Amino acid sequence: MILFQLKCEHDHEFEGWFKDGATYDAQAAGGDLSCPVCGTSNVGKALMAPRLRTSRQKEEAQEKQRQVAVTQATQAAIAEIRKQVETNCENVGTKFAEEARKIHYGETEKRGIYGEASIKEAVELVDEGIDVHALPWDDKTKKN
Repeated sequence: MILFQLKCEHDHEFEGWFKDGATYDAQAAGGDLSCPVCGTSNVGKALMAPRLRTSRQKEEAQEKQRQVAVTQATQAAIAEIRKQVETNCENVGTKFAEEARKIHYGETEKRGIYGEASIKEAVELVDEGIDVHALPWDDKTKKN
């Protein structure tokens, strides 16, 4: 459906809905259109501004910008966390669970460490009362 602003020979303006532009052309050529005010069939298209959905498009663009900003802020925060951990803690690699237990039970000096642990190892550490946290590493070399 298409909406046209119409105008009669007496300058009365009104709207008309048509299936398409060709339908309007056929009705206008056949004299099938008439002014609802004066009844004349001398009717044509009037100047009209296009109807744009700018407010919806603007809202969608703003939402996309907000999502991009949140993503960028999150990535920056993760990068800063990683920088702080790597600067202030020791990377013990795959021996994380073992080293965390040694520190917790006083078998080695207390220090900040980071490394890798399986989910099972992490659950066991938590069950033992050892405080551990998974970090949202942004590591391009890892697949998951």
